[in-house]
Amino acid sequence: MMEIYAHRGVHHQERENSVGAFRAAVALGVDGVEFDVRRTLDGALVIHHDPVAEGLSIARTALSELPPYVPTLNQAIDALVGLRINVELKNLLDPSEPVLDETGRCALETVASLQSLANVESIIVSSFDLATCEVVRAADADIAVGWLFWDVAPLDGLETAVAAGLSAIHPHYLLVDAALVARAHDLGLLVNAWTVNRPEDIEAMARFGVSSVITDEPALALELLR
Repeated sequence: MMEIYAHRGVHHQERENSVGAFRAAVALGVDGVEFDVRRTLDGALVIHHDPVAEGLSIARTALSELPPYVPTLNQAIDALVGLRINVELKNLLDPSEPVLDETGRCALETVASLQSLANVESIIVSSFDLATCEVVRAADADIAVGWLFWDVAPLDGLETAVAAGLSAIHPHYLLVDAALVARAHDLGLLVNAWTVNRPEDIEAMARFGVSSVITDEPALALELLR
C-alpha cells in the first residue's frame, strides 16, 4: 500500500516544519512526515525549509538567535514517535541558498544524530544535491537515501541513483508514470513522489504503484486511500 507522508507536517493550522505540525501529523495517523534540515552557525541541526527565518540566514546565525518556533532535529524526532521520517538535507548550489556545504559536514552530523534513534519507525534521507546523497550513503550503508529531482529526465535519474548506490528516487509527481515506477522497482529502487496534492494526482500515484506520496493534503490522501 502506498504510504502517505505529511509535507513539513500537518500545516494548515500549525506552522510548517514546527513541533505543532509534527504532533498534528501523529494525531492524524499518517505513515510519515517529510521535513527539512539545515545547520546553524554554531552547529545545531534545525528544521526549516527556507534558508532565512525572519531575516536571519540560518547558516550564519546561532541557534539561540533563531525564532523559537524553529525546532531542532531532536525536537522534531521527539514529536514524531512511531512515524516514518523523510529527512531532506537542504544543501544546493542555487542563487536562493546563501551557503553551499561542500565539506559534507551537515550530512555527516545528521547521520550521526539519526544513528542514535530508536523511536521512529524508519528513516530515509533525501537531497536535491547528489553529492550530499553520496556522503550519506558512504557514511551509513543501512540508512535509506533518496535523490530528489524535477529537472532531470526520469530514466536518467534512475540510472544515476543506481550508480550512486541509492535506495530511492524522489521525483516531482509530474515526472512519474507507470513505466517509470515499474523500471525503478526492477532496479530495486523506491519511488517517493512530491508534492502530490490534488485528488486525481494522489489517486494516479496509487495506480502507478509509487512507494509513497509527500503531500500538503495528508487528510485528503488518507480519505481517498484508506
